[in-house]
Amino acid sequence: MQLEIDQSSLIVYEALASEVRLKIIQLLSKNKMNIKDLAKELQISSAIVTKHIQKLEDAGIIKTELVPGKSGRQKISILKVDHIEINFPKKIFHSYASYETSVPIGHYTDYDLKPTCGLATEKDFVGPVDEPKYFMDPKRVDAEILWFTEGYVEYNVTNFLKKDEKLQQFEISLEIASEFPFANDVWPSDITFSLNGIELGTWTSPGDFADTRGKLTPEWWPSNINQYGLLKTIRITSHGTYIDGDPLSPVSVNDLDTTCDRWSFRIEVKEDAEHVGGATLFGKKFGNHNQDIVFKLYYL
Repeated sequence: MQLEIDQSSLIVYEALASEVRLKIIQLLSKNKMNIKDLAKELQISSAIVTKHIQKLEDAGIIKTELVPGKSGRQKISILKVDHIEINFPKKIFHSYASYETSVPIGHYTDYDLKPTCGLATEKDFVGPVDEPKYFMDPKRVDAEILWFTEGYVEYNVTNFLKKDEKLQQFEISLEIASEFPFANDVWPSDITFSLNGIELGTWTSPGDFADTRGKLTPEWWPSNINQYGLLKTIRITSHGTYIDGDPLSPVSVNDLDTTCDRWSFRIEVKEDAEHVGGATLFGKKFGNHNQDIVFKLYYL
C-alpha cells in the first residue's frame, strides 16, 4: 500500500493512530481471527473490537470473510497489507535551472528479456503474454505497463545541456515493482539501474502488489495481478547516488560525461542476482502515479 501526504490517505493514518488497532494488526499478522478471539486476546468487549475492525477495514488494512463455524457462519478478519510506503512531496531545488523530459514506458529503445513478460496499453494487452518478440510490436509505444522476469529494457533521452552549463544533479523518477506471475506482496527482486553504461546501483524491490487496485489502473485489468508499483526517485549528486535519500552507490555527477548527445538509462534484473524477481514498470495511466519515467537535470 502506498500513501501520500494528503487528504486521501488520512483514513489510513487515523486507523493506525490507535494502540488497540496496532495490537490487532500484530495479532492478525500471525493468524486469521474472529471477533470473539480478538476480544479475548485484547481483554476488551466484542462490541469495541468490532468498531476497531471496521476502522481497519475502511482503511483497506484488513478484510473480513464469512466462513462456516460451530454455530453458523462467522466473520474472520484477515490482514490484507504487509507493506506501507509513504510518499512525501518532492523537494524543489530553487537555486538550479533544470531540463525535464518525460518518457512513456513503451518508448524503450532496446531490450533483452525473459518470461514471464508482457505489456499492455490502457485498453488491452499488446500481443500474447510471455512472448518477448511482442516487445517489438508497433503498438508497444502506447504501453502503460510492462513486465519481465529477467533481462533489461533501455531508454534514450536527449542531453539538453549546453557547453557552458554545469550539471549539479541528475534525477530519474519512475513507478516500479517486482514481477510475479500473478502478484505477491513479498517477492524481492534486485533491480539494477545504469546510465550510459555506468552502474548506478541495485535496489531491492519488496514485492509485486495487488492488495488494492491501482488508483489509475483501468477497469478491464484483472484484480489478481500487479496493480501498482512504488514511486522511486534516483538522484545522482556531487556526493554519490541515492534512491529516495538512501545511498545506492558512490557514483557522482562528476563521473558522467555531460558532453554526450544522449542519456541511455537501463533497468535490469541480472541473471546472477541474489533475488531474480523481475521488474514491472507503470506508466501514467496505470498504477498509483500519473507520470511516465521522468528525467530531470539540474544545472548552473
